[in-house]
Amino acid sequence: MTAITKDIHKKLAIDNFNQTWDLIEKENRTKMEDDTMIHMAHTSRFHWGIIGEPVNLSRGEWQISRVYSILKRAEPALYHAKRNLEICLENQIGDFDLAFAYEALARAHMIAGNIEEVHHYKMLATQASEHIKKEADRKLLLDDLKTI
Repeated sequence: MTAITKDIHKKLAIDNFNQTWDLIEKENRTKMEDDTMIHMAHTSRFHWGIIGEPVNLSRGEWQISRVYSILKRAEPALYHAKRNLEICLENQIGDFDLAFAYEALARAHMIAGNIEEVHHYKMLATQASEHIKKEADRKLLLDDLKTI
């Protein structure tokens, strides 16, 4: 069997992430597209796990959590949101990524019906947004928080 090169792992990670994003944004997905969205998000994260930096792992966990939140699957959404935050904290990842880790937890807790936790993590996300360097990124986060 031929070994997969780092370049191939990176291409697969990026391509699967982007294709997952396309499905996230698609209205009226089919059941098959929902399943594909789950598998592609996990595939992207798998390949980042081989060749990526901690920030790539964090973003992969965030995307998986978002997919499960969209599909109203609380347990896996919470699991991956928690992993996202753990990776951020263990690796001193801040800025945009930390704020979105809190956003993912707020969103996943909303799906789970944990309203107190939703408020807690929305507050932490809002506080973390004050440390986001790019105004466009801050706006994106604050706009996303309004959808929870």
